[in-house]
Amino acid sequence: MKKKIVFVPLDDRPCNKLFPQYLFGNADIAFTVFQELGEKKKPAEQEKVKAFLLRECRDAFGLVLSMDMLLYGGLLPSRLHRLDKETLREQAGLLRRLRQENPKLLIFGFQTIMRCPTYSSSVEEPDYYGICGHEIYKSGELSHRQMLGLPLDEDPEEVHRRILPGALEDYLTRRECNVTMDEETLSYVEDGTLDWLVFPQDDCSPYGYAALDQQRVLGKVRDRGLEERVAVYPGADEVGMTLVSRMLNTLYGKRPKAYVKYAADSARKLIPLYEGSPLAGTIRKHLESAGCQETDCLEEAQIVLAMSAAGVMEEAQWQPSQKAEYRRGRNLEAFTDFLLEMKRAGKIVTLADNAYANGGDLELVRMLNEKNMLMELDGYAGWNTSSNTLGTAIAEGVAAYYQGKTSAHRNFMAERYLEDAGYCSVARQQVVKAAGDKGLESFFLKEKQGVFSRLAETELKLFAADCLSSVADRLRILHLSMPWERAFEVELRAEYVE
Repeated sequence: MKKKIVFVPLDDRPCNKLFPQYLFGNADIAFTVFQELGEKKKPAEQEKVKAFLLRECRDAFGLVLSMDMLLYGGLLPSRLHRLDKETLREQAGLLRRLRQENPKLLIFGFQTIMRCPTYSSSVEEPDYYGICGHEIYKSGELSHRQMLGLPLDEDPEEVHRRILPGALEDYLTRRECNVTMDEETLSYVEDGTLDWLVFPQDDCSPYGYAALDQQRVLGKVRDRGLEERVAVYPGADEVGMTLVSRMLNTLYGKRPKAYVKYAADSARKLIPLYEGSPLAGTIRKHLESAGCQETDCLEEAQIVLAMSAAGVMEEAQWQPSQKAEYRRGRNLEAFTDFLLEMKRAGKIVTLADNAYANGGDLELVRMLNEKNMLMELDGYAGWNTSSNTLGTAIAEGVAAYYQGKTSAHRNFMAERYLEDAGYCSVARQQVVKAAGDKGLESFFLKEKQGVFSRLAETELKLFAADCLSSVADRLRILHLSMPWERAFEVELRAEYVE
């Protein structure tokens, strides 16, 4: 009999709600997923979250829980709410009731450290962030650098003068509330209510308010001696898959060993875009959170986790990069040959295509295509941030380790090539241009399905014929829409026909 896993996603986007189900749907687990997730800035109703958890967790093996959904009603609402700490503490207290009613329940939680984007946009932030968001970010960066005695590139007082009256106070009040709740959640780890907790940091930088909050949370983790049960690292939208991976490893009582192969050794020290930590350390934390362990011994590894990253990182839409670092020390021919050799040696090989941010490396995908390696691999991901990509590739490796490459697994890989390399790196630019031609902003397309989704599907078919030609005749696009009515992401369902 399959083990019941209760799953409460971060929000209603496919990467959070659907990817874990697509990837692990054939494993020895049965998902029960909270469906009434709200949409974008509209929060889920807390009473519905509570009722769902009380009903479904009584007979469950495990719970993968977004604390942001439990506390605030979702990711975006966590950046907008006006809830007081007592209300939030009361909502968090539901965890102890769940534990009392099902003492054997495994509870893996994740709670984002509130981000602080470098740019001015109110699409996912408070309205004032569209006017003075960059200045709010800059005020945090300058304050942090001042604390460390580092040189400043702007006058802090001048930056503060450009912030709307009341905006910084509102922003910092919410940040303080949220980081207090981050610390509060640690008490549930201390008393054994939570078995594992992740604090992913969404879109972070080395300096600023988000980095300071991360340091504060890390300090509390160390002070309370919780390093073995709490992980803090860059990421967010991939964590659902990470914790389902951990759930599966816990179910089987195993810790698969993963050997990390870099396309460029210089990538070990790379601080990826939107992240504040060197890549090598982030990889270790992702593997640990997924219930795996990193090994330097290739012979004893069950999984080879490949990194396409170079010594620098640029946005995928601007590739191929003209920077020498993308060529220096990064031999893709030798890299792909090594991956093929590992497959022939019986290893699980999963590829985190993090050479660029927000899309796959087209040169690498074309090379995989030419060598007929696309579907020979056990995993591929290349979307959004390096950590989003990394967590997805690890989860694909874990899924393949336990259930092999099922038809559902191959379908998921096909979706990753089409969406991550095809849409993110190529087709999205055409959708953005088409929106501009119609006088629309790419974040407000005013439709989930229509002219823009049809354009995206047409572009993906052209992409497949060009860059995925070795498997193009086996790929079927079953569904494509824009779930948040914007060009940034799509909901894509595809089929790989054997």
